[in-house]
Amino acid sequence: MHSPISILLADDHQIVRSGLRNLFEDEKDMKVISEADNGRTAVQLARELMPNVVVIDITMPDLNGIEATRQIVHDTPGAKVIVLSEHSDRRFVSEALKAGAVGYLPKSSPFQELIDAVRTVASGKVYLSPRVAGVVIEDYIRGNSSAAGENSSAFSILSPREREVLQLMAEGLATKEVARHLVVSVKTVETHRAKIFSKLNIHSLAGLTKYAILEGITGLEQ
Repeated sequence: MHSPISILLADDHQIVRSGLRNLFEDEKDMKVISEADNGRTAVQLARELMPNVVVIDITMPDLNGIEATRQIVHDTPGAKVIVLSEHSDRRFVSEALKAGAVGYLPKSSPFQELIDAVRTVASGKVYLSPRVAGVVIEDYIRGNSSAAGENSSAFSILSPREREVLQLMAEGLATKEVARHLVVSVKTVETHRAKIFSKLNIHSLAGLTKYAILEGITGLEQ
C-alpha cells in the first residue's frame, strides 16, 4: 500500500485550515502533516517536513503566497505547490506559475476539485482550475504580447527581496524590525527601502502601503 499524500496547509485563517484539515482527513490517501498561518512559517515547515503537497493561500501576512511558493520550490524541490486564491485575474495566476506553483484554484472552487488537484500534482502533473485555465491559455496564444502592460507590476519591477521588504514595511514593521526579521543588517534594509521608493516613484509609507495592497503583496484591507 502506498503512503498517503502528505499535505502542508498554509492559510492565515484558522477556520479555513480547520475546515480543509477535516475534509482531507476523510480521504484515505491523504494526510495533513502540519499547518502554517503565514508564508514564512510555511517555508520553514516545508523545509523541515518535506511534504508532498503544499496548499497555500496567496494573501498571507509576513510573506505572501507567491513569495512563499518561490522559496518552497527552491528549498524543497520535491514539494508540489497548489495556490488557493480569491484572485483569478491574469496577473496573480501568471505570477504564481512563474514562482513554481503547479496548481491554482479560486477559493470558491468545490472541495472535490481541490482533492482532484492534490492527486493530480502529487502524480507529477499540473492542475489549473477551469476558471483560470483560460487566462493561461490566452497568455500563451498571445505570446505575452501584452507584457508591456504587465511590466508595471510589483512582480516585474521589484526583486523578490525587495518585495519581502515592501510587505513587511506595509505591515508596519520598522527598519530595525525588518532587518531582524530577515536576518540582515539595518543598512541592507535601508538600501532595499531606498531602491523600492526609487523604482516605484513613491515617496511615503502610506503610498507604499496602498501600493502593496493593490498589487496583492499584502492583504491589509482584509
